[in-house]
Amino acid sequence: MDDQREAFPAPVLRMAQWCAAILLGAAVVALGVWLCVELRAAIVPVLLALLGAALLGPLARKLVARGVPRAAAAALTCVVLVAVVVFAGWVMVHTLVTNAAQLSASLTEAGERLADDLGSAGDTMNSAAQGLNSLGAQLGGAVAKGFVSGLGLAAQLLMGLVLMLAMLFFLLRDSDRLPGAVRAALPGPAAERLLWIGRRAFAAMSGYMRGTTIIAAIDAAFILIGLAALRVPGAPGLAVLVFVGAYVPYVGAFLSGTVAVLVAFADQGLGTALWTLGVILAVQTIEGAVLQPVVQSRTVRLHPAAVMLAVTAGAAAGGLLGTLLAVPVAAAAFGVLSELRAERPAEPPEPPVPPASAVAEE
Repeated sequence: MDDQREAFPAPVLRMAQWCAAILLGAAVVALGVWLCVELRAAIVPVLLALLGAALLGPLARKLVARGVPRAAAAALTCVVLVAVVVFAGWVMVHTLVTNAAQLSASLTEAGERLADDLGSAGDTMNSAAQGLNSLGAQLGGAVAKGFVSGLGLAAQLLMGLVLMLAMLFFLLRDSDRLPGAVRAALPGPAAERLLWIGRRAFAAMSGYMRGTTIIAAIDAAFILIGLAALRVPGAPGLAVLVFVGAYVPYVGAFLSGTVAVLVAFADQGLGTALWTLGVILAVQTIEGAVLQPVVQSRTVRLHPAAVMLAVTAGAAAGGLLGTLLAVPVAAAAFGVLSELRAERPAEPPEPPVPPASAVAEE
């Protein structure tokens, strides 16, 4: 066997070793993704609970520091999360439902005006607008027909939400007991290594969630001020939509901005829609040039290429939920890798060389 190895040059052997390591790593990652997809009914609520604990952990710790029992602090934190999510969902749905009919009518009217002004091109656009309206009507009928089948999906979602809240409660209440449980299950250096990796990953995830929340709040505040100045109806709901969309990089900003421009167009016409688009682009520019470098550099800063790859992979593996969870998981992975790179034993310093004069005197 040694003779066969010596028959190959050293660079070829190193390349073969790297290829084998890459293939093995890819197989492990593919197996992990497959298991996550197959067990998504249990894994997705756990990941959402981890994100909630990463974001709301400081609130629970502050309540405990003020003398509130851990169980009560965890329960209050879960209640706050549910209240915020329900309120945000109600505001968004109310805004979209209120402006849906007016938006459809405005699109049809705009298509008719373009048909008169642009001739055949306008006829094409008018047909497209009418097609969108008929598609909306068909979708509404399909939703009405599939109401019974949708009850099963609603039940699954409700069960997932209950499981997520239960896991969040236990994570917030028993966070101080987790190290002891890990040490009891894995005695020796393996437990300490696993705890170290878990702490680094959770710290990176917490930093990403805090940074994203700060940036989302600032973006939503600027959008709210701009839309209120332009007198766009439903400005609070659109600002909430911008805040929620910030947790899905690129895709969320595009969708929330598109909805805001369409609502402005439906209510006040093309001029206000263009001003709304300008406000959104200005806020996005400020976010990319100022907020992202300042805020994320203090938490976890991911390269835009890594974010885009994570979003694409998450969307391919798990759809909307995969898109939401991909970037925090990638942030945790990059946080662990950066800590592993930094954890290198420093080489012992070389002994100082005596000056030449001292050597000559000896």
